[in-house]
Amino acid sequence: MKNDLKITITLLLKKVLHREKVRLLLVFPYNEALISKIKKTPGYAWSRTLRGWYTNYTTENINFIKQLLKDDVVFKLDNSVFNEGLKAPVEREEREISANNNIILKSYLSYLKGRCYSESTVKTYTTFIADFFNYLKDTPLTTLTNRDVEKFIETVFVPRNYSISTHRQFISAVKLLKAFYPECKIEELQLKRPKKSRILPTVLSKEEVIDLLRYTKNLKHRAILAMIYSAGLRISELLNLELKHIDVDRRQILVKNSKGRKDRNIILAESIIPLMNNYLTSYQPENYFVEGKPFQKYSAESIRAFLHRSRKIAKITKNVTPHTLRHSYATHLLENGIDLRYIQELLGHAKPETTMIYTHVTKKDLLKIESPLDLAVKSLVETDKNNKNIRLSGNY
Repeated sequence: MKNDLKITITLLLKKVLHREKVRLLLVFPYNEALISKIKKTPGYAWSRTLRGWYTNYTTENINFIKQLLKDDVVFKLDNSVFNEGLKAPVEREEREISANNNIILKSYLSYLKGRCYSESTVKTYTTFIADFFNYLKDTPLTTLTNRDVEKFIETVFVPRNYSISTHRQFISAVKLLKAFYPECKIEELQLKRPKKSRILPTVLSKEEVIDLLRYTKNLKHRAILAMIYSAGLRISELLNLELKHIDVDRRQILVKNSKGRKDRNIILAESIIPLMNNYLTSYQPENYFVEGKPFQKYSAESIRAFLHRSRKIAKITKNVTPHTLRHSYATHLLENGIDLRYIQELLGHAKPETTMIYTHVTKKDLLKIESPLDLAVKSLVETDKNNKNIRLSGNY
């Protein structure tokens, strides 16, 4: 009997990212005996989203489940989720910061909050300075110079392949440290941020957006993606969107306290209303448009995870993130003839230069430009009136 079970049941062990942690997911055909054994095993829970039983991903848990079910199933290990770009959170080593520097770090945190920086900025800048202090060990801050900042970048940032934007954020954090703690010898005016990278945003075609929504079968997930694209929302704006700020009668969405502590109104797409009503009736969120638990915000990691799956199912080869949908929204508005000034207001950009990047990716005007190759072929056709069907694929 055991031999038959081995042949018929294959249990797939998958490494996945779920609720901001790396998990071991068990995937197998429905079997009451297996489910009964797993239910009795401490640390396992059922996920409706993943449609499987999961626990924390550790070598011990893998070995334990293999030992527990070795007579019942044939095991298969699948790490493809991570091979395709879904990364596990990096576990940082415990920092070694001197007692005096730790006091300064906490005061720096309070200083940033007092300057009314956003929660995200406070967290980012404080993390950078904490890493910097960890690198300095017991070095007194009063002796710090610009060269110490450069050495930190060379020793820590470069090996970790941090992006240009991360370098720029760190320099901004150090400049604020100098303003907060002027006793150090850092020359703020000599600290130069690297030039911004001019990378064009990835944009989906309208057909790809529709395919992405069609292949997102989960109603809640589809409503989330449709809302992000239809209103051009940042992921933080979607997560913070409260039900009371959606006005169906006036077809408006009020985005509160967004980037730069600004409010703005956005058009609620008419086509999303039936989908939204269906979702709200089915899931009945209490406070936020999308919730993990009642009255609690949904996680950005969950959105990125199911968007990654939907992109694969829709066979879209581009790298798609929630912000890609916002880029696509802006580009499609521009291609539809909407004035750049209106798009700036809808996106909540402080400067028109930020919105101008979409003029580089829109295809409306580019399609009017003829390639020199097309012009050469047309010229050849006009010259040879007897052969109007000249094709480059033909033989000459």
